[in-house]
Amino acid sequence: MSTPYLGSILSVAFNFAPKNYVSCNGQLMAINSNQALFSLLGTTYGGDGVQTFGLPNLQGRAAMSSGQGPGLSNYILGQVGGEESVTLLQTQMPQHNHQCKANSGGATTKNPSGGVLCGIGMYNTSPPDPASGSMSAAEISNAGSSQAHENRSPFLVINWIIALQGIFPSRS
Repeated sequence: MSTPYLGSILSVAFNFAPKNYVSCNGQLMAINSNQALFSLLGTTYGGDGVQTFGLPNLQGRAAMSSGQGPGLSNYILGQVGGEESVTLLQTQMPQHNHQCKANSGGATTKNPSGGVLCGIGMYNTSPPDPASGSMSAAEISNAGSSQAHENRSPFLVINWIIALQGIFPSRS
């Protein structure tokens, strides 16, 4: 393998960082031991900029290029976004209707438990006794359990590493 650029990020299929590389897991590095890398990264990925600077953290994150493409949002280097799981609010759901189940015929029982509405005023016998039971809660109540759901695309875990030594990249 040829000499990498200092700060290059690679993905590898093995579970360790080879010599002159470290994992991209957001760890803080000492500036005095890594001055050249600090001059490239600064505090873009964390650190205090006096004694420490941070490396990119790709644990649980997908890498994305900085900038703005046509019709896309602008993303800056080091920006973090997205959520592993989300709970939808009512305002985030598409407009929709809930149908009420009903039977056009007359009532067949005085006990409404687990039943459906019947045609208005069309009882085979006297109206149901309200004290004898209640309509199925699913007919008129909220549905769902307000639990978060996973928000990630299908994925494959790969080890991301960054070069601690290498050729200092020129801007030309």
